[in-house]
Amino acid sequence: MAARGETRIHPSAIVEPGAQIGAGCEIGPFSIVGPQARLGDGVVLHSHVVIAGDTTVGDDTRIWPFASIGHQPQDLKFAGERTRLEIGARNMIRESVSINPGTAGGGGLTKIGDDNLMMLGTHVGHDCILGNRIVLANNAAIAGHCRLDDNVIVGGQSGVHQFVHIGRGAMIGAVSMVTKDVIPYGSIVGNRGELAGLNITGLKRRGVERPQLHALRAAYQAIFVDGAGTLLERTRRTREDHADDPLVQEIAEFILADHSRSIATP
Repeated sequence: MAARGETRIHPSAIVEPGAQIGAGCEIGPFSIVGPQARLGDGVVLHSHVVIAGDTTVGDDTRIWPFASIGHQPQDLKFAGERTRLEIGARNMIRESVSINPGTAGGGGLTKIGDDNLMMLGTHVGHDCILGNRIVLANNAAIAGHCRLDDNVIVGGQSGVHQFVHIGRGAMIGAVSMVTKDVIPYGSIVGNRGELAGLNITGLKRRGVERPQLHALRAAYQAIFVDGAGTLLERTRRTREDHADDPLVQEIAEFILADHSRSIATP
């Protein structure tokens, strides 16, 4: 691996004593890095970026102007306790994004994985856990205590209610309000978002073959449309009928797990 270049800090930037700055970082004009912050190698703060609190930013992450990273959570119960924010590698955090650390009541940690894109004006609230390769489109807002698994896409101007869990590969349509948990590979649309099928486009992009797509469609039909009995009863039957299909099993296990909120349905 090639050696990192020299770290560059603009004369107008403020890096407070105690901050840890990795190799090859670029800290742009009028940016502020607080005393408890840790920047990995190759991190770029373009300009007017503020990193506050006990915050870690992973290697090669880029943060655009006016982002507010690690400031006090927007929670009236927060009493100044020291909590953390961990951001992984190769994230793109665009203009005016805000990301809050955890709270004592929520476990004390907000954690974001690798290779995510957070577009202009997006917000990630306290105690959220985000996976990898997630896209939050412009002005999407994720409330506190939410969990977003890998490859989730949240459309522009959408909101996710606190404590919601969105499963892997799900897609939230633009201008939707998500108040219920979303199955893996589900597609949500509407002012009070409802399940509108599977994210077939996303599955195809991931290389899922046609026979497995047919199996997923059949499983969705059996769980949410045609079957008799309760949602849990239909899910258990479908899990047994598709015992060899890992994607169907993933959806079934998601539904059958414990949830703080109910499951979104059609």
